[in-house]
Amino acid sequence: MKLLILTQYFPPEVGAPQNRLFELAVRLKKLGVDVSVLTAMPNYPQMKIYDGYQGKDYLYEEIEGIPVHRSSIYLPKSKSIIQRLLNYFSFVYSSAKVGRSKIGPIDVIMCESPPLFLGYSALYLKRKKNAKLIFNVSDLWPESAEKLGVVTNKWMLKLAYHLEAKLYRQSVLVTGQTQGICKNINERFSNVKTFWLPNGVDVSYYNPSAVSGNWRTDHGFKEQDILFLYAGIIGLAQGLEIILSAADKVKGHELIKFIFVGSGPEKEKLQAIQKEKQLTNVYFFDAVSKTQMPQIVQASDVSIIPLRKLELFLGAIPSKIFENLAMQKAVILAVDGEARELFVNQGKCALYSEPENVEDLVENVLLLAHDKSLRKQLGERGRIYVGESFNRNVIAQKFNEVLNTHAG
Repeated sequence: MKLLILTQYFPPEVGAPQNRLFELAVRLKKLGVDVSVLTAMPNYPQMKIYDGYQGKDYLYEEIEGIPVHRSSIYLPKSKSIIQRLLNYFSFVYSSAKVGRSKIGPIDVIMCESPPLFLGYSALYLKRKKNAKLIFNVSDLWPESAEKLGVVTNKWMLKLAYHLEAKLYRQSVLVTGQTQGICKNINERFSNVKTFWLPNGVDVSYYNPSAVSGNWRTDHGFKEQDILFLYAGIIGLAQGLEIILSAADKVKGHELIKFIFVGSGPEKEKLQAIQKEKQLTNVYFFDAVSKTQMPQIVQASDVSIIPLRKLELFLGAIPSKIFENLAMQKAVILAVDGEARELFVNQGKCALYSEPENVEDLVENVLLLAHDKSLRKQLGERGRIYVGESFNRNVIAQKFNEVLNTHAG
C-alpha cells in the first residue's frame, strides 16, 4: 500500500504533530507500508525557514528512510487572521501543485488537521490520484478556534464548518487523537467511521536510565532545587498565567523553581508578567530539539500540564503527558475530562488540579515539593502505565490493521 501523509508540520521542526506523524511513519514503514510525506519547508515555531531550505519552491529529502517532499510556504508578517490565512493557503496551493507533479501513484492520503484548510489540497489530490482519504483530527477545528475567540468572522466560520463536514463525508476513515474527538464527530456525523489514533511515546527513547549529561547543573540550578517544568507551546489554549500566579504565591519557598521551555504567541506576555511581578523563581528557555528533551525532563522533578477551563478541552490529551510519564516524572494535570480519567483515575500517575484554579495548583505544588516519595511513586506508575497503554509500536500496529481494513 502506498500511503501519503499530508501535513504542514514535520521534522526537523519540533512539536507534538511533528513527532507523532514522524514516529507513525517510521513504524508503518517497518510494517511494510510504502510511506511518503508531503510537507512544507520547515519553519515552525520560529516562523523562519530553516537553513538549507531557504529560497526553494520544492525540495526532496529522506529522513530515516522516509521520502519527504517539501513545498513552499508563506510566512506571516504579523499575528493577524489575514496573515495566518495567507500562511495556510500558500501551503494548500503549493502542496497541491507539488503533489500533482512530483508524487507518483498513491493509494491513500492521510491528511493532518489542523490546519483544516489543508483539506482542500487533500481533496484535490484525492481526485487527481484516484486515492482514498483518511482525515486525521488532532484538534476540532474550527470549533476550537471559535470557542477560543481566534476566529470570529461568521462567514469564515461558516466556510470552515462546511469544509469540515465535506472532509468527513469524503473520508473512508476519520482518525481522532482523543476519544473525545471521535465522540464529537460521531455525534454530529453518525455515518462517519472514526478510529481513536492516540498520541503515544517511544519508551526506549524516553528512558530515564539512558539519559546522559546534567541539564540541571549546566543551567545553574542546585541539586536541592525542586524544578517544576512546563515544556511545549506557549499559547493561548494552555492558560499558562496560572503557573506564574502559583509562582507568585510560593515565593517564600526558595527551593521551588518554575521552568518554561518553548516558544509561542503568549511567551512575551508571560515574560512581561514575570518582570512586573518580579518573579525570580521563574525561568524561560527557548524551544529545543527533540534530542535535548529527555535531558530537560530528567533534570526536572515535576511537570505541570495545564489547559484553559473550557468544555472544548474535556476531550483533550496534551502530548507532553506521555514523555514526562515515560521519564518517571510526577505530573500535575490541570486538565479535566478524558485526560483526567486516563492518567489520574485509571493510571493513578498524576495529581489533578482544577483548570485555572490557582489555589488548587499551589496546593499540589507544595504537596509534591515536600513529598519526595510521592513524586517517585507517581513517576514509577506513570512509566508502567504509558508503556502498557500508549506504546507507539502497539499504536502503529493497530492502525496498520485498520488501514488495511478500510483502505486496503
